[in-house]
Amino acid sequence: MSTAQLHFLKGHGTENDFVIVPDPAGLISLSTDAVARLCDRRAGIGADGLLRVVRSDAHPEGRRMAADAEWFMDYRNADGSIAEMCGNGVRVFARYLQHAGLAETGDLAIGTRAGVRRVHLAKDGDVTVGMGRAALAAGPDAEVTVTVDGRTWPARNVGMGNPHAVAFIADLADAGRLYEAPGVAPASAYPQGVNVEFVVDRGPRHVA
Repeated sequence: MSTAQLHFLKGHGTENDFVIVPDPAGLISLSTDAVARLCDRRAGIGADGLLRVVRSDAHPEGRRMAADAEWFMDYRNADGSIAEMCGNGVRVFARYLQHAGLAETGDLAIGTRAGVRRVHLAKDGDVTVGMGRAALAAGPDAEVTVTVDGRTWPARNVGMGNPHAVAFIADLADAGRLYEAPGVAPASAYPQGVNVEFVVDRGPRHVA
């Protein structure tokens, strides 16, 4: 399908923004290049990622979850690559379903490539998602490093259904301007790419 004929919405969750493409019957095919063009902030719509809204039984990866979740979130990163999961994306996805009259206030199950996620649509408008327990990698890939502008920090390899490298730093400014992706090593720890988080420990139960 030509992107010129594509019907879409925009949504955001805590400053992550998304292009939302309703496709209940799973009829739209979006190539990697097409998604990247749509998410381009200068020449396209502009977004951190794309959410294709498909009925689980109409998506090859969603059919195994169809009994538990009517809807499947086909999430793509801004570069067009396929991603397992996005926490803010699930929240925006659920809000779209409510906006379109496809879900009501209360609990909702949504299928993702990382499995079914449980979402709660509150009466006051809040949308929360149960992300499950974080998994810490073991073995040689447990400890990784993150590099920005020649500075390197140790990081933890954390799984939330999708991969993360979490580096604790002294000041958020140390992470630089982040116009380019940080370096992450070893490459073998994340063969499909990784999300990088920089965290400052502010005190008990408080991080930035």
